[in-house]
Amino acid sequence: MKPDWTNWSGSVRAQPREVARPKSESELAGFVKRAGRLRVVGAGHSFMPLCETDGVLVSLADLEGGIELNATRTRAWAPAGWSLAKLTKVLWSEGVSLINQGDVNPQALAGAVATGTHGTGATLGSLSTAARAFRLMLADGSVVTCSAGERAELFEAQRLSLGLLGVATAIEIDVLPAYHLEERIESHRLDEVAERWDELTRTNRHVEFFVFPYGDQVALKTLNPAPAEGPLKRMSDMDDRAFKAVCEVCAALPFLTRRLQPLIVRPGVRTRRVGPAYQIFPSERTVRFEEMEYEMPLASGWPALREVIAWIRKRELPVTFPFEFRITAGDDIWLSPFNDGPRLSISMHQYAKMAWRDLFAAAEPIFRAHGGRPHWAKRHTLTARDVEALYPKAGEFRRVRAAHDPSAKFANAHLSALFEVEAAREAA
Repeated sequence: MKPDWTNWSGSVRAQPREVARPKSESELAGFVKRAGRLRVVGAGHSFMPLCETDGVLVSLADLEGGIELNATRTRAWAPAGWSLAKLTKVLWSEGVSLINQGDVNPQALAGAVATGTHGTGATLGSLSTAARAFRLMLADGSVVTCSAGERAELFEAQRLSLGLLGVATAIEIDVLPAYHLEERIESHRLDEVAERWDELTRTNRHVEFFVFPYGDQVALKTLNPAPAEGPLKRMSDMDDRAFKAVCEVCAALPFLTRRLQPLIVRPGVRTRRVGPAYQIFPSERTVRFEEMEYEMPLASGWPALREVIAWIRKRELPVTFPFEFRITAGDDIWLSPFNDGPRLSISMHQYAKMAWRDLFAAAEPIFRAHGGRPHWAKRHTLTARDVEALYPKAGEFRRVRAAHDPSAKFANAHLSALFEVEAAREAA
């Protein structure tokens, strides 16, 4: 790791005092005990400054450990610092799979759980809902285990903690017998998909679509369990080389965005592939972007999508990336955007080389007005007052956080502002 750190999109930078890649818990404990401030970093796929610190920045990618399945092979202890790519490959070799995944897999397991990362599915929750226990290093370097039956309050807060309670070194997660998925991608008119949406969410394990703000055709993607059909020959859902070329043109000549977008998703697209779940879920995303995502109540997801598209068209804004639209089941996690029931996610992207700050700032009130809650790791402008209003259990989370990290060692400026905690002082 370099002394100067940046996230995947290049929009978040930090200059930590020290960077560390401990290989053992005892080595990690040394860093934790000495640090005044400490944050843990995975792949840097957060668009918010969650990992930003001027203290110690720790990667757990090299921490010792492996997979341990329970007797019924329904749960597995896994190293928290492993990437989802590494984790799912090892799980597959053991004959099991994650219940669900998102569409990229470089993230560390701990980061995905700590931020409520999710995939799609009306009956499937975020990765946080799969966590059943944590091995957690606290601010004094001690290690505890928490679960629903052991240190229950700590467990409830840790299920989606933004890294504010300690350093998770291992997480026990639910798994399923290894399964294959059939992926279908088809182009359809947006209005047709809107009419069929409830049916689509009932009849498919996973369903989502991508729609460009100046296009009327959507790329509808469904995933369903299927028998194996031999080795997977095509590793990604889409070839994005042509799309990258369009983004480059639009970055140089933004006025062409409106004209070029309808050419990207054309009528008649039909693709299909079948492969191991861990290979079908993720896809390679080589075009860098910035992202804001809001989780919308079921009744307001579609009106919000239509309003933000109309707003872009009316102002002829050069938004080069598509919106992503998907559904996630509800849960009972204190800081989860889904803790009041299932929600529809609207992801708004912009090419990383193009202006995005003012664009997102102007679009965000549309999502907020429709009752949206943001994804913690993607662009938003929440304040502590907003957190209190949106999350009834926020006060309990703050209380548990303060009890386990009174000096706010695991906080940074961004998180301190969100949860009204004092930043830790530098270690002497």
